Amino acid sequence: MVEKTYDLIVIGSGAAGMIAAIKAGQDNKKVLLLEKLPNIGSKLKATGGGRCNLSNTLNNTDFMNSFGRNGRFMTTALELLDHNSLVDFFKSIGVDTHIPDGFRIFPVTHSSSTIINALHNELQRLDVQIQCDCQVISLDTLNNKISGVSTQTKSYKSLNVIVATGGLGYPKLGSTGDGYELASKVGHKITTLHPAMMPLNTKESWQDSCRADTIAKARITIDLPKAKKFKAIGDLIFTSKGLRGPVVLDFAREITPFLDKYNEVPILINMVKGKNEEDILQHFKKQNSLNPSGSVLDNLEKILPTSVATQLCILSGADITLKFSKLNGEVRNKLIKTIVNTPFTIIGHDGFKMAMITRGGISLKEIEPKTMQSKNCEGLYFCGEVMDLDGPCGGYNLQWSFSSGYLAGSLLKI
Repeated sequence: MVEKTYDLIVIGSGAAGMIAAIKAGQDNKKVLLLEKLPNIGSKLKATGGGRCNLSNTLNNTDFMNSFGRNGRFMTTALELLDHNSLVDFFKSIGVDTHIPDGFRIFPVTHSSSTIINALHNELQRLDVQIQCDCQVISLDTLNNKISGVSTQTKSYKSLNVIVATGGLGYPKLGSTGDGYELASKVGHKITTLHPAMMPLNTKESWQDSCRADTIAKARITIDLPKAKKFKAIGDLIFTSKGLRGPVVLDFAREITPFLDKYNEVPILINMVKGKNEEDILQHFKKQNSLNPSGSVLDNLEKILPTSVATQLCILSGADITLKFSKLNGEVRNKLIKTIVNTPFTIIGHDGFKMAMITRGGISLKEIEPKTMQSKNCEGLYFCGEVMDLDGPCGGYNLQWSFSSGYLAGSLLKI
């Protein structure tokens, strides 16, 4: 059964898909939004633990640099809709935002439901047709031009289709990689896919004794010859199985590819705000002069939580009741090295079911950055996480979804 023709069909109702449909609707286009789940915005609802960190206050250059070598791909999209324009957009549809920490931008309600409801209301105001429980199984093309889409029961015609299906993270919220399959069937290359932005499991178990403590400004590096350049700084949280916290969520995207290659990935964590071995030695000397009777543990408690200090002493073979000067020289050296670079071995993760984003996706080489249009198929556009571009925590990925979706919905060839 063939349905009526639309100016635009959008596949997927996440941040990218909804704003693309809204932009086209605002330009008086006839738009159909297709979502395979019963409700729109399911993954957006879970964003930022439900608080919905929309973006951040970085300028466009620094924002793009945070995405690595492919960040410049975002230039046109950010010029069209940067964080200031995004705030204005949400203001225009009834959502007030604020920046409580001077960096991250949230709705004042700190609720993703506020964002979803506002987007839904705007879609309805613009008379965008929304069909849920509707999974697209193929992109229809003719002579390398898009002609519509097909579901299991119907076909819909359009000369413009936007694929905004997300990645593989949180599959229970609809991200099951449909967009990759759709794109590959029309000739697009999909780069290797890895789960990212998630907790990591370690071979070590001692951190289970430290779960009550958060380490601020921890620094993580990968202890492999070809990976020394990778590093991250942020808050670290211990779990029964390993590590999490913003710094781990950010760094997971660098570690998962190495895990596939080596099965185990050694890392080093500096939990003393970047202090080096000489700094730690001077710390002990200073504490000894201030408190001559103080033990190693007394000294370490000045720079580390008690539970962590205790475990690092155990790892180094240091008696926590002795004075630092009374420790064996070899033990002292090992303790200092362990404090500065605490070793962990990453052995796994919980896969895409716990991954907030996907590293990898549709190759950027096959997408025109000034329009988000496919270079392989006229009238086919991509936006959001389905493309091979992902960033750290802090509103980066959501801003990119909104910006790329807005651009994709702006330059349709009708």
